[in-house]
Amino acid sequence: MSTIKIVALVVAGMLLSSCSIFMAATQPGPKDLAVLTEGTSRPQVAAALGTPAWAGKNDQGLDVEVFQFVQGYSGGVKAARTTWHLAADVFSIGLWELIGTPIESSYSGTKMNAVVIYDEHQKVKSVRLQDIHGNPIPLEKEREE
Repeated sequence: MSTIKIVALVVAGMLLSSCSIFMAATQPGPKDLAVLTEGTSRPQVAAALGTPAWAGKNDQGLDVEVFQFVQGYSGGVKAARTTWHLAADVFSIGLWELIGTPIESSYSGTKMNAVVIYDEHQKVKSVRLQDIHGNPIPLEKEREE
């Protein structure tokens, strides 16, 4: 077997086992947080955020749901990160994985909780976003144009 074929097989094997490339390509996408505005119906919230992790009633008897999700990255960001890791792996003959995999582990989206309170008509009354430690995360206001 020629040296070129051996090198090609070794490089192909390293790329196929590349964790950072796979991790970057399979990051979760962004959730539509626009449904977390007052007046949105309960089914619309569930359609955007999935099944709640907890559901019950508060002291006033209103329905409360807690959604847990990861706010990920857009397709363009995922594609750019995947391309970067692939190029870095090729040019470093796989050594980039020593750095790239821990980087991708730490940039895997923001784990969030959304505490949603519904009114008596099953419309969103209020929302509180939190990180996994219970610290508040402000909802970004859309610009009025």
